[in-house]
Amino acid sequence: MAVPKKKKSPSRRDMRRAHHDKRSAPALSACSNCEEPTLSHRVCPACGHYKGRQVVEVAQD
Repeated sequence: MAVPKKKKSPSRRDMRRAHHDKRSAPALSACSNCEEPTLSHRVCPACGHYKGRQVVEVAQD
């Protein structure tokens, strides 16, 4: 097996691992019924519609 000749410095090790923590914001799309931003493939929390039909009853304020 291959064995490193020199020890990696903590700086190099941390730079190698740094990109694992980066997360992008979730992609939002507009609801086809009320135009509110919602996550894809999920019921709209504002109006309760999904794929053009009413799925969940939303309480009116």
